[in-house]
Amino acid sequence: MTNRATLEKMEKLKLFGMLRAFNATAGSGVRNDFTPDEFLAHLIDAEWDDRRNRRLERLVKRAKFRYQASIEQVDFTHKRNLDKNMFLRFADCIWLEEKQNIIITGATGLGKSFLPSALGHQACLYGYKTLSFNCTKLFPLLGMYKADGSFQRELSIIAKQDLIILDDFGLVQLDKDSRLALLEIIEDRIGRESTIITSQFPVSKWHEIIGDDTIADAICDRLVHSAHRIELEGKESLRKYYKKA
Repeated sequence: MTNRATLEKMEKLKLFGMLRAFNATAGSGVRNDFTPDEFLAHLIDAEWDDRRNRRLERLVKRAKFRYQASIEQVDFTHKRNLDKNMFLRFADCIWLEEKQNIIITGATGLGKSFLPSALGHQACLYGYKTLSFNCTKLFPLLGMYKADGSFQRELSIIAKQDLIILDDFGLVQLDKDSRLALLEIIEDRIGRESTIITSQFPVSKWHEIIGDDTIADAICDRLVHSAHRIELEGKESLRKYYKKA
């Protein structure tokens, strides 16, 4: 069988990583340095890496993170009550495996949206399906879904994600439909999948934001008391700092 026929079959089988590796080694002249077993292993490794990278690209693109962030980019030099050791323990994603949740609170500009983007990207690296939402857009959107009859289908999609990020919770006080939707989202996920919530407001203000003591109790009881808490502190915005630098 000729190399051309082999390459055509690789392409038809969508073995793109293997195809590129075959062409690269053939073009560089290093193929003769491999034993047959080593060359086969080289091709399989190339295909494995290619599929993993393409899956990561799909997961990150689908997640719609607010920032293109990674764990390595998180700045621990500023005093904002961010425990480096605690945060880096999240990097192995065991907290996702154990279906745990994270709450990040703090004033504007302290990085509370950057941190979940970094954690979400790390989750994608480990193959976890992730979606990121801005709460000011999510709840009106869910209201539209309720009107056109697709509400339960969209909630089902959210429920099936390994990780969801609810960013900027509390900027707008919830109406009745929004608070019930939030309760349903939390109810579907608690103990089954992981959730990150970020908010400018401390958890002590969440009852007021939710606007109904009974529903607020139900949400906080399910989520807050068992979640990892990152409570950022500080007055200087990191955005202003990096702009000056």
